[in-house]
Amino acid sequence: MAHSSVATPQEYNYEIIRKFSIMALVWGLLGMSAGLYAALQLAYPFLNFDIPEITFGRLRPVHTTLVIFGFGGSALFATSYYVLQRTCQTRLYSDTLASITFWGWQSVIFLGAISYMLGYTQSKEYAEFEWPLDIAITVVWVCYFWLYTQTLRRRSQPHIYVANWFYLAFILATAILHIFNNIAIPVGLFSMKSYSAYSGVQDAMVQWWYGHNAVGFFLTAAFLGMMYYFVPKQAGRPVYSYRLSIVHFWSLSFLYMWVGAHHLHWTALPDWTSTLAATFSIMLLLPSWGGMINGIMTLSGAWHKLRTDPIMLFLIAALSFYGMSTFEGPLMSLKSVNALSHYTDWTIGHVHSGALGWVALISFGSFYHMIPRLYDTRLYSTRLVYVHFFLATIGILLYITAMWVSGIGQGLMLRAFDDFGNLAYTFMETVTFMHVPYVVRAIGGAFFLSGVIIMAYNIFMTIRQAKAEQAATEAKIAAKMARA
Repeated sequence: MAHSSVATPQEYNYEIIRKFSIMALVWGLLGMSAGLYAALQLAYPFLNFDIPEITFGRLRPVHTTLVIFGFGGSALFATSYYVLQRTCQTRLYSDTLASITFWGWQSVIFLGAISYMLGYTQSKEYAEFEWPLDIAITVVWVCYFWLYTQTLRRRSQPHIYVANWFYLAFILATAILHIFNNIAIPVGLFSMKSYSAYSGVQDAMVQWWYGHNAVGFFLTAAFLGMMYYFVPKQAGRPVYSYRLSIVHFWSLSFLYMWVGAHHLHWTALPDWTSTLAATFSIMLLLPSWGGMINGIMTLSGAWHKLRTDPIMLFLIAALSFYGMSTFEGPLMSLKSVNALSHYTDWTIGHVHSGALGWVALISFGSFYHMIPRLYDTRLYSTRLVYVHFFLATIGILLYITAMWVSGIGQGLMLRAFDDFGNLAYTFMETVTFMHVPYVVRAIGGAFFLSGVIIMAYNIFMTIRQAKAEQAATEAKIAAKMARA
């Protein structure tokens, strides 16, 4: 594949980035709508109509799949391809492989969501319809890895910028996690049914090794790749400390792999295993906060931009939530805290503090920076970016505050005893207590979703504006040529 030693913006493959960006917004809208409806079903159970496909039990995995892998995954494909080409100053190695990753990823997301709604799930003991999808995901991921590494190999710059280190760690770790978590034994060569390779406490250990590292690499390391490119670019400043970014990368990559078992305190898992996981969780505070400080301090000398640049607000707020979530996680991994928090809504609040506050906000800020450059235009409305920011922030704060109240209250009630040593509250009393926080959670979700709808409108109008500008330019050129 021949190209010049240094590619110009016109020579980059922006088409694949545009496709992934648009699909990220589509999946985000669908997934967050499913999440809002699921939240309303918990607050108002009558909304679980006698339609199996849209009951809470089926909508919840649809919600998580669409927002994590549909929205988050497509955003990562888009930004990683953008950052890779810009920092390496070379075009993607293969347009064909890029297209395979796009159509393959969108297909498995769509089929996964449909299979959940039809009642096919990947139960660890027995699964139906899932193992062919797992193989399809693996094929897409191998194409992604090969495309990424081969493009890096052809880079014009001798240096590999730190954002690419984070993206590459995410690609490698996700491959390992996916393969080992989904090892299954099909009943027959032509059967859709399969049995898990694990059982009992080993199954639980593998599940949480996968689950927490999906958070650690898919939802943390990967989005740090976004942070290390888009924060300096939007601020117009170099990274505060490049040395700190390398320390951040290696310490985070090493420590995260060990912490999954902190979800299994007080279970059949050996005590030393979950204690080790909690120890590594506490150690994770250092690289996590080091990375947050590195991102925020990149604004040294450019703090005034927070008054005039709404995109910068998204990026810095995301870093703030990253810092808060990575403090709360180690705190909840401590056995004494975990005894109260586990199996309660506090965990749900913590997850959404990271998912909405860190992952979504850094993605929104990155998209607002990237999409106008992909279409060679300006954002349709800066004012709408401000509106989106405040709707998103209010929504996140309502959500996580409601879940703190619900989760901590729930935990305290379930652990309370009366003077005779009996449980002070019945389970139903805890459910009644949780109704108001659930309503507030749904309101917070509605605020957040309304912000995403405004963003989708703003991006749609930006693309439309770019096409109108391009058509006008082409008409002028055609008129000049006609006169000539």
